[in-house]
Amino acid sequence: MMNHGTIATKMQSAAFPKPQAVIMISHTYPPVLGGTEIEVQRVAKGLMRRGHRTLVLCAGGAPMPKRGGWTDPMGIPVRILTSQSEGAPPALAFSMGVVWNLLRQRRSYRTVYFLMPGLHLAAGLPVAALLGYRVFMKFSGSNTIRPLLHSRAGRWELRFLRWLRVPVMLLNEGMVEEAEAAGIPRSQTTFMPNPVDVDVFAPVNTEEKMRIRERLQLPADGFLVIYTGRLSAEKGLLDLVVGFAKAARRPGIHLVLVGDGGQRAELEARVQGIEGLASRVTFAGRVESGAVPLWLQAADAFTLVSPNEGFSCALSEAMAAGLPSVVSDIPANRQLVADGVHGYTTAVGDTEAIADRFLQLQADMELRRRMGAAAREEIVGKYSTDRVVDRYEKLFEGTK
Repeated sequence: MMNHGTIATKMQSAAFPKPQAVIMISHTYPPVLGGTEIEVQRVAKGLMRRGHRTLVLCAGGAPMPKRGGWTDPMGIPVRILTSQSEGAPPALAFSMGVVWNLLRQRRSYRTVYFLMPGLHLAAGLPVAALLGYRVFMKFSGSNTIRPLLHSRAGRWELRFLRWLRVPVMLLNEGMVEEAEAAGIPRSQTTFMPNPVDVDVFAPVNTEEKMRIRERLQLPADGFLVIYTGRLSAEKGLLDLVVGFAKAARRPGIHLVLVGDGGQRAELEARVQGIEGLASRVTFAGRVESGAVPLWLQAADAFTLVSPNEGFSCALSEAMAAGLPSVVSDIPANRQLVADGVHGYTTAVGDTEAIADRFLQLQADMELRRRMGAAAREEIVGKYSTDRVVDRYEKLFEGTK
């Protein structure tokens, strides 16, 4: 029988001086766009800049390159383990690929960082422990821990995390409570935000904003609200459209939705069904990750009214770009946005409040400037890539 306490003690008490050598395991990876995908790339880049070595293991399938070794556009070494990412057979293949690579790399890498739950976590945790790796885990959002209780593989993942006393990184207090309810003690968890590249996501002056609008074929004048992210039901976008439609009774306000997803057709139909709204809403579709800062720099305000988030990369990026925001009043958003300071929070589903807050921001340029400056200061001071990589170094070195 596995001696869980002995293995855990061995993993967590060993000294690993700089530089670190870290295997980062994320089921998906850019060019797939999402908070976790962007995070693993930024953390890997930040660690490499400080002289650490990283290797990312991920699954494949469109829009990823072909299976095999790959160096991404940021110079990060990536190993793509499968040719597909969706379905049970690819999940099993990815899990076996993770196990094989842990065996293969055990002399070159001593730290393993899992960024997503899944079958690969259930298979990889005990193998990494037996091979003497230091192991860390991060859950990417609210309501990602509780569902593990409803599957056999998920329950095993939770058991291994507890038995091996793996440090579990979480994004907000609500997730800590969720972890405790699933049997992971608070003493085993630590706060780890997602990093923001504050040099790339930065404000521009009015003249540059107008040039960017012209380049992106956006209205040159008027108040422009932007959303960036997946067009999917969990993002509360129908509420956003209804709230915006109420605000759009006043002229000079425009909404831009940057991203794609399964709800796009429904959203487009809803916009078309509201008289006069189609000319006030732009569906930009999926854009390259390198273009996202430009879209934010073209805008006057950001919005995110979803009922659940972990730590929104989209919101923190918009704040770094100096945008005030209108966001849902949920723990993850309150962690970033103080109501009336960095933007406004509204009750989930309150379309009247969403409209009112848009109109308040539209009417007061000085208010937008003040909130945008406070928003950027908040992100630069707490959530820049350098600040977050500091936290990773301390955690990986066992000093946090």
